Amino acid sequence: MGKKNHQKTIRSLMKRIDEHREKIRKEYEKERPDQGLIHHWEAEINAFDKGIKQAYKRLGR
Repeated sequence: MGKKNHQKTIRSLMKRIDEHREKIRKEYEKERPDQGLIHHWEAEINAFDKGIKQAYKRLGR
């Protein structure tokens, strides 16, 4: 993959992280937050973060 592809991947994953953080925030506002769902979204955020770090590594940063 080229430089532009890695940059696009980083932007996309950062957007997904923001979306998941918003979902978590909204879930915590509920009277009975679904902890399983929150845990799932947090695990996905960790996976996205790992992907971002890998893309930066491939960019030489």
